[in-house]
Amino acid sequence: MSTPEDPGVFVQISRPEGPLEGDTWTKTQEESKRTSTEGPKKRRRLHPAWAVAAVAFLALVGAAGFRAAPGVLMVPLQQEFGWSTTVLSSAVSINLLLFGLTAPFAAALMERFGIRAVTAVALGLIGAGSALTVLVNQSWQILLTWGLLIGLGTGSMALVFAATIANTWFTKSRGLVIGILTAGSAAGQLVFLPFIAVLAQDPGWRQASLLIAAGALAVVPLVLKFLKNSPADVGALPYGAGEPSGAADESSAPAGAAEPGRNAAVRALQVLRSASRNRTFWALAAGFAICGATTNGLIGTHFIPSAHDHGMPETTAAGLLAVVGIFDILGTIASGWLTDRFNPRILLAVYYQFRGIGLLVLPLLLGSSVQPSMIVFVVIYGLDWVATVPPTAAICRQVFGADGSVVFGWVFAAHQLGAAAAALAAGAIRDATGHYTYAWFGAAAMCTIAAVISATIRKDAGRRKSAAVAVVSVD
Repeated sequence: MSTPEDPGVFVQISRPEGPLEGDTWTKTQEESKRTSTEGPKKRRRLHPAWAVAAVAFLALVGAAGFRAAPGVLMVPLQQEFGWSTTVLSSAVSINLLLFGLTAPFAAALMERFGIRAVTAVALGLIGAGSALTVLVNQSWQILLTWGLLIGLGTGSMALVFAATIANTWFTKSRGLVIGILTAGSAAGQLVFLPFIAVLAQDPGWRQASLLIAAGALAVVPLVLKFLKNSPADVGALPYGAGEPSGAADESSAPAGAAEPGRNAAVRALQVLRSASRNRTFWALAAGFAICGATTNGLIGTHFIPSAHDHGMPETTAAGLLAVVGIFDILGTIASGWLTDRFNPRILLAVYYQFRGIGLLVLPLLLGSSVQPSMIVFVVIYGLDWVATVPPTAAICRQVFGADGSVVFGWVFAAHQLGAAAAALAAGAIRDATGHYTYAWFGAAAMCTIAAVISATIRKDAGRRKSAAVAVVSVD
């Protein structure tokens, strides 16, 4: 019920403009009232989780430089040292193998020592391995630089890093965030690949290696300064989290909430033992192994040498892979958006089948020049390149709850095992037959298998008791 004073206050605030003695007091009261109601909204307009995601994106861009290198540098190294395709494919296979096997332990290390420290060390290893490559003159040395050092570094910056950031800092829009961060790897390929290709031609592959090292090391100061380990470090809740007094669930617990002092390797192995009892884990691992074989293992490593076999200049083939990187960004972000809204297992089945069709027709498209049909292939393959990551990470989170990031690390290990096997096998096929045709056909068949496996993943959350609650984490 209004009081007699109310009309006076109303008139004083909203009357027509005019200089009166009480204006200063009235404005002060009005501004104070506006500040008290609008101030908190302004302070929270940009949640700190998005700043962390931005730095994580840049870190993934810096770490992705080497992903573009083997396909471009393979021919110059062969020309200078006379090494076979199998030898260089072996170096790439070691890299991909360590890339995968390091991932689950890196996820556990991030829980134990913090995201920032592990990420900075990983970028340092990538930079060191790339820089030392300029000194190699024996084939075993390329196994150490490309294989051991860069493999350990990129493994610690694997796609599990994106899942860890999303699960630690976000309780809503996780699929979209994983999609954006995964696109960081594609952006790295897009940024570095054209320059690496040009430098590999003139002045040479050594300058290209130094560019990769510089790209990785340049991000380290940003990581140390701005990449926070958890929302608690800045006195905030994860993005989208409710009030602490609300009904909490396992899916909203930060991924980094490991017990203090807990051994990271033991935790990773314990999670593997537990997850291996669930058939969904094996279905995801099998599908992701085929995913790795048909991306990093084949296209990423052997597309440029295969195009070169057909008379296409290396810089042209590198440009096509850069276009793959552009559409990879779009496809992965779109996949993250779709994952927040649709059944992730159906998305996986569709992605794998489309990829298989593309690989089946690839041998017919390769030639000395770029035809429109090749552009269509590059666009479709780019959209599908790592679109599988957001739905795979979402299923891991649904089924395994707070262990989802480490489980995804093991699933990603299968991805890289598949990539390593495919990189080595394709190199051996090339040396034995003089072409890659059988490798492309075999990969197409594997994609159909992955599509069937993904479509038959059970919709329920599996045996894990926590999974029934964790489903709410996928918006």
